[in-house]
Amino acid sequence: MAAGRDVLYVGTYTHGTSVGVHIYDMDPEVGALTERKVIPINNASYLTVSRSGKYLYSIADEGVEAYRILPDGDLEYINQAGIRGMRGCYLSTDSKDRFLYVAGYHDGKVTVMSLNKDGSIGHICDGIFHKGIGSVADRNFRPHVNCVIPTPDEKYLCAVDLGLDHVKIYSVDPHTGKLRLVDILRCELECGPRHMLFSKDGRFAYLICEIKNYISVYAYDGSGKNPKFEWIENVRTISDQSAKSNSAASGMKLSKDGQYLYCSNAGENSMGIFRVNQQDGTLEKVCILPVSGDYPKDIDVFSGNQFVLALNHESNSITTFHVNYEKGTIAMNRAPLYVETPNCALVLHLDETD
Repeated sequence: MAAGRDVLYVGTYTHGTSVGVHIYDMDPEVGALTERKVIPINNASYLTVSRSGKYLYSIADEGVEAYRILPDGDLEYINQAGIRGMRGCYLSTDSKDRFLYVAGYHDGKVTVMSLNKDGSIGHICDGIFHKGIGSVADRNFRPHVNCVIPTPDEKYLCAVDLGLDHVKIYSVDPHTGKLRLVDILRCELECGPRHMLFSKDGRFAYLICEIKNYISVYAYDGSGKNPKFEWIENVRTISDQSAKSNSAASGMKLSKDGQYLYCSNAGENSMGIFRVNQQDGTLEKVCILPVSGDYPKDIDVFSGNQFVLALNHESNSITTFHVNYEKGTIAMNRAPLYVETPNCALVLHLDETD
């Protein structure tokens, strides 16, 4: 691991006593978390860091907020901007930090915001509302954009729509940020696609499906006139397939070295760890085991893949585990930490400074 240290940011809902983003110092030797500070943000349900590593962006009731990341990992407020829609649920940026992409679960909207060189959020470049009728009654048959993520070559923006069971693929004008629909990746009906991420080399895409409890693996090729996603396999995320109606695949992360993929399952209250085949992108199960908490909404990995953590939304806790990849086991290494309604985990590595 590079010299420096890891800091954990936890975004929370603020319906009760929670007030925003919790900052934790992380001990890489024993996997311990120590809360240092809380930054007040209304319903900071999702966080992302700029590609430069200098700025943090958070969902807020008011839209989106920007913060400067100080050398010790503390956050310094920069500005806030409205998105002309209902509260977002997911954020990402392009590699040059020109744009901030916002997913809107409640109103089915994709919003593109400009970013300034000082990390502040600028104007709205584009905003598109998804239209259509979904397939799941308890989702009100409406569009629900749950994730927006650029393809690794940055030719396209993938907007994962849990309500419509598909991924809309847009081209992004690199100068204006305007979106143009170029393709649709159609998923199995009532599978509930939730989050997408790409392999470290950019050749494979992983799409976690909340309702059917599986991860779809695709080969991605953006070299042609249009994007190409070729389905490879579905890998179930839960240990007991008979319990799938009571479980919802939720968080998904890839280790920084690209060797492992992690997911959390709310309802079954478990985490899954998979080994990533670097040649063909397929997933091999390491383990699917309980997280000792209720309704894990997100998951992350730290200290060179030695430790994993689960954010347990309903039991208001963070549980951490040491992973033995050879034996396929996890062992809780500390007592659970209390944090009210945690929703998003973001581990950031800070380089040492003079």
